[in-house]
Amino acid sequence: MVPTGHLAAFLVTVYVLILVPGPSVVFTVSRGVSLGRRAALATVAGNTAGLALQLVLVVLGLGAVLARSDVIYRTLELIGAAYLMFLGFRTIRERGRPSAEIVSAAAEPRSLATTVREGMTVGFTNPKGLIIFTAIVPDFIDRSQGHTSLQLLSLGLIVVLVALVSDSSWAIASGSARKWFGRSPRRLERMGTAGGVSMIGLGVFLALTGRRS
Repeated sequence: MVPTGHLAAFLVTVYVLILVPGPSVVFTVSRGVSLGRRAALATVAGNTAGLALQLVLVVLGLGAVLARSDVIYRTLELIGAAYLMFLGFRTIRERGRPSAEIVSAAAEPRSLATTVREGMTVGFTNPKGLIIFTAIVPDFIDRSQGHTSLQLLSLGLIVVLVALVSDSSWAIASGSARKWFGRSPRRLERMGTAGGVSMIGLGVFLALTGRRS
């Protein structure tokens, strides 16, 4: 059941929020440049699964718990921040690998599975997803129609779909740009460093900003 009274406004709001680069986008772009389009799309698949898991937990009642407990919310936020910083440091550490080695690593099934798993972790601990599900989506629920949990689920699935399309676009674009960077190992190394620094900076920002009302 999708409430249609403010559906257009909901879609615009969600699109703007998703479009603003967050942990998932930074991680996806970093993987696209470092490991290629296939790995970037695998990251998107993991991110989407993590976001969908957030939605399920919110629908089951986690949203109410997070709204009341600053400790739980902050703990989840710090886990996501720490994981981003860990991945950022690892990206910088591995930036010196030759381009051919990076390409071959992207083709390894185990590496791809690891990328999906890491993407899911980033998606699941992404504070922006929780903010959307617990603070934005409920504003568009029409309580006069009843079935609020079903409305929350249906609107949340729209958010997941919009995020999937948006992140996939980032993945394809970053994977295509990798070809240009791949012509020079130094370009790829610099981009890997920039991506790692971006993830570390974003992790530090999430850790320091704390919860907003």
